[in-house]
Amino acid sequence: MKNLNTMTNEELAISYMEGNNRAFDMLLQRTQDALFTYILFVVHDNDTANDIFQETFVKAIMYLQKGRYTPTGKFSAWMMRIAHNAIMDWYRRQKQFNLIDVNEANDLSNISSDDLLDTSKEADFVNKQVLCDVKKLMEFLPATQREVVFMRYYQEMSFKEIAETTGVSINTSLGRMRYALINMRKLARQNSIELEMV
Repeated sequence: MKNLNTMTNEELAISYMEGNNRAFDMLLQRTQDALFTYILFVVHDNDTANDIFQETFVKAIMYLQKGRYTPTGKFSAWMMRIAHNAIMDWYRRQKQFNLIDVNEANDLSNISSDDLLDTSKEADFVNKQVLCDVKKLMEFLPATQREVVFMRYYQEMSFKEIAETTGVSINTSLGRMRYALINMRKLARQNSIELEMV
């Protein structure tokens, strides 16, 4: 039998479905930090994040035990989908969708990762400050917008992967990103925050 440490997440999931409980322990160990970080980033409350995290893993266990997982090479995306659904269920129960007005004159799309390549110390400091400010501004976005920004820039998912994970079309994912950037530009202007990379 193959050593659990050398198995992929997909192989561990199959092993768990075949009755190896230690395989699930390894899956949990490998995925818990990234999954909890994602949930906490979206809901902004440690207790709520813990509840949703536990709910996510309970659902994952149930799905695996019922054989409702098909190995596609993307176990973490499958888990993210379960977490996303649990988050959306929680928001529906709480009815906490707070929207920020969209203003067409604002747009952050001109910030690119190429801007981060400048190696001077001063530019590095300014760029780090801008990224810190952007992260703070993201806290004020509605959950669906904050989620797509997190998946795109912190987890480096494609818009196709984001769409599959969140259960929406690619156009909806792109739209959420666009409005997130617009909202962050508006918030930056209201708080006199300069978001220009050097």
